Amino acid sequence: MAHGQAAQEDSAVGRLTHYLGRVEDLVLTLTAIVLVVMALVTLINTLVSLSSVVTQGMSRLLAVETLDSVLLVIITMEVFYTVTLSLKSHTLVAEPFLIVGAIAAVRRVLVITAATGTPQANPEFVMRELVELGLLALVVFFIAASVYLLRKGQQYPSEKE
Repeated sequence: MAHGQAAQEDSAVGRLTHYLGRVEDLVLTLTAIVLVVMALVTLINTLVSLSSVVTQGMSRLLAVETLDSVLLVIITMEVFYTVTLSLKSHTLVAEPFLIVGAIAAVRRVLVITAATGTPQANPEFVMRELVELGLLALVVFFIAASVYLLRKGQQYPSEKE
């Protein structure tokens, strides 16, 4: 009798796990769709903003905003790629998240550089921005080191395998 009850519990846990996996797939699929729509809307808005270049000429601010938007699209698509990897393999892969972090840090560096380069920026503001730039450089360095170590670890699997 106890053996039959254990088998029923195992089958119930199996069904629950199956349905939870399906829910996860649904949520990840919807997330991927939202990310693609967001990237497309951002890209279309960027293209519309660029159309003003024809009438007004390219300004420094427009160039920075355009680059910022394009990098946001790249970040969004990298997250989309990570979500699709999770859907296919049902595992969480760290490297794409690290790449997104590096792109986001570079994006912030570009925004800071553009804002700090204005002649009306006060010295205290510039100093805070320089500290942030230094911290972002450290973040990018550690992200690059993490990607390197992840790839090196994949090259040389452990002896336990």
